[in-house]
Amino acid sequence: MAVNPFTYTFGIPKNLRPVDLFVYVALDETARQPGLTDLTAAAAVLLGQADLPVPGKFTGATAGTSVASLTARQLLPFKVAFRLPMITLVGLKGVRIAFTRNLGAFVGRAVPVIGEILLTLDAIQIARHSVMTYNRRVRPEDRLL
Repeated sequence: MAVNPFTYTFGIPKNLRPVDLFVYVALDETARQPGLTDLTAAAAVLLGQADLPVPGKFTGATAGTSVASLTARQLLPFKVAFRLPMITLVGLKGVRIAFTRNLGAFVGRAVPVIGEILLTLDAIQIARHSVMTYNRRVRPEDRLL
């Protein structure tokens, strides 16, 4: 008699293969994750998008500006004694770094970077919890890592 490879259950779904069980576990862990940090991170990424048109930019400058940058420049119109690094462009050509002495410009450009870091940390945590939960539910031969 052949062994049935569909041996796992996850709530209502029955007769799941190990890969199918992992998908259900990962979806469940993703559903458990959202919170204030996720909303903050998503808002930071969206507010940091350079989608507002700005006339008079120099050639080679990133087109447009963001809500975060406009707001930060208004709230923090201070010059600092040293140049602060800003990520101005991430794309196929790589990361572009510019420097500024304007504290508002630095903070405005940092907002989406911080949001992306928080979302990346969430994705890592979801993946880690998914693997741990999956490994607790399956036979030793079906475990990951």
